[in-house]
Amino acid sequence: MSRPTPPSLLALVLIAGNVAPALAGEVVLPRNEKGEAIHAGKGFGKQGSAALPVIAMAVRPVPEAPPEPAPPTPTLTGGGELGIAAASGNSNTESFNGRLDLTYTDGGAWRHSASLFGLHSRSEYTRTQDDGSVIRDSRTTANRYTVNANSAYLMDERGTLNTAVRHEEDDFGTYSRQQSVSLSYGNRVLEGQRGHLDLQVGPGYRRAYDTLDDRTEAGFIGRGLIDLRYALSENTEIVNKLLVESGEYNTFAQNDLGVSVTMNSHLALKAGWQARHNSDVAPDIKKTDTLTTMNVVYRFK
Repeated sequence: MSRPTPPSLLALVLIAGNVAPALAGEVVLPRNEKGEAIHAGKGFGKQGSAALPVIAMAVRPVPEAPPEPAPPTPTLTGGGELGIAAASGNSNTESFNGRLDLTYTDGGAWRHSASLFGLHSRSEYTRTQDDGSVIRDSRTTANRYTVNANSAYLMDERGTLNTAVRHEEDDFGTYSRQQSVSLSYGNRVLEGQRGHLDLQVGPGYRRAYDTLDDRTEAGFIGRGLIDLRYALSENTEIVNKLLVESGEYNTFAQNDLGVSVTMNSHLALKAGWQARHNSDVAPDIKKTDTLTTMNVVYRFK
């Protein structure tokens, strides 16, 4: 029995030429001197040559690096509400109140918000003069607006550092003008799927004009804010915000309670109750005023 003939040099060269395509994950078949593919089990070159194994290699592709996350997108959200009441007949009465709330987030650590509230009421009535003639007259019974602005820096998931500014004009209040600025620390003490509770506390400075005494009072104050928001159901939400500014001359407190029922993604109906309190007023003036409203709310996202 004769020994098998070793493969020729040309066959080895052909095998080496097939290694490079195999590295790319292809299955390569060796070829003979004529360039014909030799299948497994067949020899190279002359008859009787030993069959060489088929060389095949699969290389796993290198995974691509994940794309870099997109930078945060600034967002502007908010809404407005409006309520109107009118009566006519022996006396005509018109009442108007409205609110606008805006919140801007830069996508990072800053959140800015602003709100504008206005109230105006006018009544028309008849009165009899000394000579017996009857005339119709009108007078304004309420005229007030308030502007609030707040900037919050998010220190962590719950804590914030806040700066707040408030300006108010009231033609029928003990203080016809109030201005305050404050710096406070805020914390979200409660948070759940249905709502949250935020607290703020810090020092500030206030100027107020006393209409009765015709003087301007100014001094440092302590400011506190409690902001509660809770969803009673999928389309019903209750909101309560209590603001307190206490100083040497006066303690001012305002509580806004609202219950809103969502009609669609933009419109809602809201019933509101507002109570305002000043501790330092004239003896014949009530310290607390209340306002009840029923408004239509429009929200945008």
